[in-house]
Amino acid sequence: MHEQRYLGLDVGAQRIGVALSDALGQFASPLTTIGARDQPLERIGRLVREHHVVELVVGLPLTLRGEIGPQAELVQTFAAALKAALGLPVSLFDERLTTVAANQLLRELGIKPEKRKLQVDQVAASIILQDFLDHRRTH
Repeated sequence: MHEQRYLGLDVGAQRIGVALSDALGQFASPLTTIGARDQPLERIGRLVREHHVVELVVGLPLTLRGEIGPQAELVQTFAAALKAALGLPVSLFDERLTTVAANQLLRELGIKPEKRKLQVDQVAASIILQDFLDHRRTH
């Protein structure tokens, strides 16, 4: 089997959580958090090159009714900019309630609230990426 690393992104107004898959594209792990105003396209590009990523997966924050709202429109614009800047496939994947799930997981692991805030975005990105990888494997 050849390497297929995926980069998962949880794009927010303040921070972008980043997750990376293993070399076989089966398991996602939290990687880092990037400030949304800290040249995110350049920093993501560096991570893509460093880890030989073949595809980006961006969480699409649909409303609870499954509709595109203002935040989802911003994420779609960001995903289009990523695709143009990096020339890689970019998949948008439904991310409803992943931040809630990430907060719950960190709370269950006993992570203190002040540290939780630093990790929640990358954990949410890993949940998005794992859901995408599982969906891809079963469909």
